[in-house]
Amino acid sequence: MTNIQHVQVDLSTALGKLQLPAPVLTASGCAGYGRELDSYFDITSIGAIVTKSIMMEPRSGRATPRMAETPSGMINSIGLQGSGIESFIEHDLAWLRKRGARTIVSIAGNNVLEFGRLARRLRGVEGVAGLEINISCPNVANRGLVFACNPGSAAEVVAEVRKHAQPGLPLLAKLSPDVTDIVEIAHSVIDAGADGLAMINTLLGMVIDPVTLRPQLGGRTGGLSGPAIRPVAVRAVYQVHAALPQVPILGMGGIRSGRDALEFLAAGASAVSVGTAIFNDPSAPLRIQNELRDELASRGFSRLRDVIGIAHQA
Repeated sequence: MTNIQHVQVDLSTALGKLQLPAPVLTASGCAGYGRELDSYFDITSIGAIVTKSIMMEPRSGRATPRMAETPSGMINSIGLQGSGIESFIEHDLAWLRKRGARTIVSIAGNNVLEFGRLARRLRGVEGVAGLEINISCPNVANRGLVFACNPGSAAEVVAEVRKHAQPGLPLLAKLSPDVTDIVEIAHSVIDAGADGLAMINTLLGMVIDPVTLRPQLGGRTGGLSGPAIRPVAVRAVYQVHAALPQVPILGMGGIRSGRDALEFLAAGASAVSVGTAIFNDPSAPLRIQNELRDELASRGFSRLRDVIGIAHQA
C-alpha cells in the first residue's frame, strides 16, 4: 500500500455545473438545515448541505411513532414535516448563507404545480447552489406523491421545475429504488431537464411490533435507510452510470465510512451524501470525507475524479 502521508489528494468534484471542493454532502432529512451539525464540525469543510425537503406550506408530518430501529438500519415515517418555504428562506437559508455553506435546497410538492411554485419562489434567491427535486419520498400517506415511480410523472415534475427555476441552476432529480427499471426513470428525468441524479431514496418498509403484533409506526409504512440498503444503492448507481455515463450522480444509501463512499464513486457516483450515520455520529460527514481521502491515497490516487466509475473498466 502507498504511504498515505506522501500522497496529496485532490478531492474536488462536480455535479454538472455545480463545482464542489469536496465530495461528501449531507443527505436530505438527516441533518435539518445544518445548524445542529455545525456544533460538531465546520459545515463549510464538506461539499455541501442538502436541506430537509421544503414544501410550500407548513406540514405537520405523519402520526407518531415515526422511527424504529431495524437490523443494520432504521425506518422512518416523518412525512416531510416542515415549516414551509417562507420560513425556510427567512430563517434557515439566511443562516446557511451567512455561515458560508454551499446549499442544495431539496423541494417536495403535493402536485406538479407545487414543485413549479417552489422553484419560482427560490428563483434568484441568494445562497441556493442547486435544487434537489424530491420526487421519491416513500413515507407519505398518499402514494401518488411518489412521482419517481412512473417515468411520465417523474418527467412532468422535472420539466415544471426546469421551466420555473433560475436559468442555469443545477437540478438533481432524486430517484426511488422501488421501481422495476430505475434506468428508465433516469432517462426520463434527464430528458425532461435534470442536470443530474440523487440516488437512492429510502426503500418502502414496515416493522411489526412484537408485543402488539401491529405496525410499529404510526404511519404503518416508512422509509428504510442505513447499511442494509447500501448494496441496493450501489447496484442502482452502477446500472444508471453504465447507461448514462455522462450524467453526474450524487450517490447515497447506508454510507458509514470512507470505504463505503469509495464503493459508490467506483460504481459511478461523482459525490456522496451521508444520512443515517449522522444520527449516532454527528461528525460523520467530515470523518467519512477524511477517511475517503486516506482510502484514495492508500491506493495511489491523487485525484478523486480518477476513481469515478472505475468499476466499469474492463
